[in-house]
Amino acid sequence: MYTIVDIETTGNGIKGNKVTEISIFKYDGYDIVDEFTSLVNPECEIPYFITGLTGIDNQMVRDAPTFEALASTILQFTEDCIFVAHSVNFDYNVLKNEFKEIGLDFVRKKLCTVRLSRKLFPGYHSYSLGKLCTSLNIPLKDRHRARGDAHATVLLFQKLLRAHGAEKVFKTFLNARSQEATLPPSLPKDVFENLPTQPGIYYFKNAKGKIIYVGKAINIKKRVLSHFYDKANKEVQMCQETNHIDFELSGGNLLALLMESAAIKKHFPEYNRSQKRNLRPYGIFCYEDRKGILHLAFNHLKMAPNALSTFYSPTDCRLYLEELCETFGLCPKYCHLQENVNSCSHYRVTSCYGVCRGAESVSEYNDKVQAALTHIRSKKSDFIIKQKGRTPMEDAFVLVRNDTYLGYGFVAKDVDISSFEDLETFLLPQKDTLEVKGILTSFLNKMKGKTLVESYFTESTHV
Repeated sequence: MYTIVDIETTGNGIKGNKVTEISIFKYDGYDIVDEFTSLVNPECEIPYFITGLTGIDNQMVRDAPTFEALASTILQFTEDCIFVAHSVNFDYNVLKNEFKEIGLDFVRKKLCTVRLSRKLFPGYHSYSLGKLCTSLNIPLKDRHRARGDAHATVLLFQKLLRAHGAEKVFKTFLNARSQEATLPPSLPKDVFENLPTQPGIYYFKNAKGKIIYVGKAINIKKRVLSHFYDKANKEVQMCQETNHIDFELSGGNLLALLMESAAIKKHFPEYNRSQKRNLRPYGIFCYEDRKGILHLAFNHLKMAPNALSTFYSPTDCRLYLEELCETFGLCPKYCHLQENVNSCSHYRVTSCYGVCRGAESVSEYNDKVQAALTHIRSKKSDFIIKQKGRTPMEDAFVLVRNDTYLGYGFVAKDVDISSFEDLETFLLPQKDTLEVKGILTSFLNKMKGKTLVESYFTESTHV
C-alpha cells in the first residue's frame, strides 16, 4: 500500500517550514482507496510570495486545525504504507520535523517520483511535476495546491508502476541499503557512483550548470554523501538544487584546502559562507623624499612599488610599522603613522630620536631605516612543501617565494628538478590571500619538528 503525499508550506526553510495544507491519497497500486486533504493552521504568518504561489493566505487557515490536531490522523493514514512524493525528501523531512516538534516520531519507507521518473522515463529536459505531467499527458489541476499536486503524482505513480522494467527498479529503490531515497531528486545515481574515494574538492552544480557549492574532503564520495544525510536547512535546500557534481583530485588535505579556497573565491558559490571576502592586500614600501630621508609607508599592493611585506588590512600595516619604530628607533612621522605634523607625537611610539625636529642627522636616521629593511628582508624565505600526488607516480608541491604563496602543482616522480625555475614549469599559479596564509601557517605550525618540507634540490631553503 502506498500513501502519495503533497504538502504546501510557509516556505521558511526546513526547520522553520510549517505546513499550510496537506493531501494524502492511499493507493493500492490500482485504485485510490482513501483520501485525506486539509488546510493546516501553521500558527505563524504566511509570507506574501507564498500566498502568490499557492493562493493560501492567513485568512484561509485561521480556523483550520493545527498540525498537532491532525497528527494522529496523518500517522494512522500513513501507517504500514510506503510514503511517496515528488521530491520526497522535502515533504518527508518537513512532516518529520512537524512531528518532532510535538514529541512524536515519524518513520516510513519512502519513494521519490522524481528519481523513479529519471530512471524509468529517461531523456526529459525537466522532471519538475508540472513539466513532467505536460510531457506525459497527465492532467494537473490546481497547481501548487496540495490536492491538485498529490492527485497528479498519483497518476504519474500509476504510469511508473506499469513502465518497462518497473519491478526491478522499485525493488532496488526500496532496498534498505539502496541510496536512491537519500540522493537529491535531480542527481543521477551514476554521477554519485562515479565519485572517487580520494582527497580533493567537489562542485555541486544546479540545473543551469552553475556552481552552487564547493567543498573539500579526504574522501570525496563519503563527504558528498554526508551532505545528503544532513537535515540542516541550508543542506536540504542545496541538495534539492543539485543536478550534477564535478570533482578535482588533490593528492592530500593541504592541497585540497588550498584548491577549495581558490575555487570559492573564483566562483563565489551561493551556499558557501566562508572565504567569500575578497580582501585587498596592502604592501609596506620604502621611498626617499626631497630631503634625502627614507620613509616607510603602506598602500594598496598595486600602488606599493616593490613591496617589502604584504598585509590584508591598514590596521595590520600600522601595527607592523609601530613595531619597527619601537625596535629600530624610527620616527612615526616618517613611517606615516602620523600625517601632516611638523614633528611626531605618537601616543604609543616614543622611540623617535628627533629626526623630525632636527635633533638627529638624516644619515644616522637612514642607517636605522636600512637596518629595518635588512631585518624585513631577512625574514623572507623561499620553500617548497612536498606532498603526495594524485597517483603513486607523481608528487604534489606548494611553492612559496619571498614569503609569498605562488601556487601549487603536480610533477612526475621521474622528472629531474634542479632549480626553482624547473619547478615553476609545473606550477598552477594562485593568488596569495589572507585565507591561504592562514592555511599554510596552520599547516606549518602543526608539523613543526617533523620532516614536512622536502627539497627537490639541495639549494632550496626550507622552513
